Amino acid sequence: MKIPKKTRRFCPNCKKHTEHKIALAKQGGRNAAHPQSRYGASRVKKRGENVGIGNQGRYSKPAIKSWKRKTKATKKAVILYTCLVCKKSTQSKKGIRSSKFQVEEKDVNKKANKEAAMLGGKK
Repeated sequence: MKIPKKTRRFCPNCKKHTEHKIALAKQGGRNAAHPQSRYGASRVKKRGENVGIGNQGRYSKPAIKSWKRKTKATKKAVILYTCLVCKKSTQSKKGIRSSKFQVEEKDVNKKANKEAAMLGGKK
């Protein structure tokens, strides 16, 4: 998915529409205080050690097998908008699921370039 480098949108800090720079938000690393996140692979593996027999809630189930511990084919990318006036950043409300993101310069003369390429190809 291709997205432009700059766009005009509402800045909640300036309280008006301004030019914003677009970047992809980087994912934060796992915190040392919480090494086993809620559905992490290491936690799923550990669950096998606590297996009981019946009537013990989540410990009644066996650990998830390795073939079932697969990841999704695409990631949700969160877009980070930075206001060029006040330099404050805001994130997109929802991540967009796509296999590839490309932040690139918006081509103003797209139609003219396409026509030139077509004419150049015929010669």
